[in-house]
Amino acid sequence: MPCPLRAGWELVRTIKLPRALNDGQPAGGFSAAAYQAKQDRLWLLSDAPIAHLVPWGGLAKMLQDKQESLKPGRRVLLRGSDGVRLSNGFDGEGLVIEGSQAWISSEGRRTPERQAKIIRIDLASGRQQEELPLPLDWRARPGKGLGSNQGPESLTMLGPGDLILATEKPLLQNGPNGGISLARRRPGEELRSAGTLDPGIGGRYEGLTELQGLPQSQQLLGLRRGYKPLNHWTAQLQLFAIPDPQSPPLKPIIGWDLLGLGLPADNWEAMTVGPQLSDGRQTLVLGSDDNFNPWQASWIAVLTPRRTAACADWGLADEPTFRALPTRPRQCWCADSKGN
Repeated sequence: MPCPLRAGWELVRTIKLPRALNDGQPAGGFSAAAYQAKQDRLWLLSDAPIAHLVPWGGLAKMLQDKQESLKPGRRVLLRGSDGVRLSNGFDGEGLVIEGSQAWISSEGRRTPERQAKIIRIDLASGRQQEELPLPLDWRARPGKGLGSNQGPESLTMLGPGDLILATEKPLLQNGPNGGISLARRRPGEELRSAGTLDPGIGGRYEGLTELQGLPQSQQLLGLRRGYKPLNHWTAQLQLFAIPDPQSPPLKPIIGWDLLGLGLPADNWEAMTVGPQLSDGRQTLVLGSDDNFNPWQASWIAVLTPRRTAACADWGLADEPTFRALPTRPRQCWCADSKGN
């Protein structure tokens, strides 16, 4: 983290991703990210109608000027436990990689066809291995639960098997000022409600789009995005303590404006701990969701915390250890639109 916190962040690099991959099909809708350091592989989750992951290689090499662009691998299509490709109702928004598996959250629409859920997949095949039941107070009931297209939005880990899930907006029963709800699943336990975070200004297009767990300090780094027509975007990082489940919505410790650093004004939704720079500084990687809109773009932004000479090291967080995973050829996919 920045040291002192008010020192803020430095923008190291921005990367504009192509609008199509080597298969000739559209690329975009990237709403979550996870980075594997050993493989120098950045995974991006697309919330396109045909849900899939795209691995991009060479981010560390790019930051060392050893490679000119990120190299996309083959798409991994997400499939149900029966091996059938997931339906258009799956809206992937959160991603955590743990060994050869990935946890993915899907935002719901309060209909039987488009239910909010969190699943575990085999990363090589994309096939579902498990689904975790959401906490009871998150489930859609008259006047209660997750609002339509309001979560689960964020997914992160605080340690091996220690998952934290967050809504984008307050639960319906809590009202617009009720706070962003968290759910936590410690190893061997079920997902349980775990307190709330400050809901922000509460605009229609303003909300928490991602969390990054900081295991060493037991804190959460939040990415908050806002939009007002026409084309007025905001993006901010916020640092939170872990909330007490019984306390009022927790205010951030500090916030940092991102667009003031030079990030393009766009729909920033993805966040993950990235590679170290050649001087040892840790990076934070952000990604934008272009909504398959020609007026937007899929951006990657690489940040690093500013730290004074009095600070001990350049660490950002203790990140999980990842190991190499095979990728297999996938068939092409097509998508001509994306629901907001």
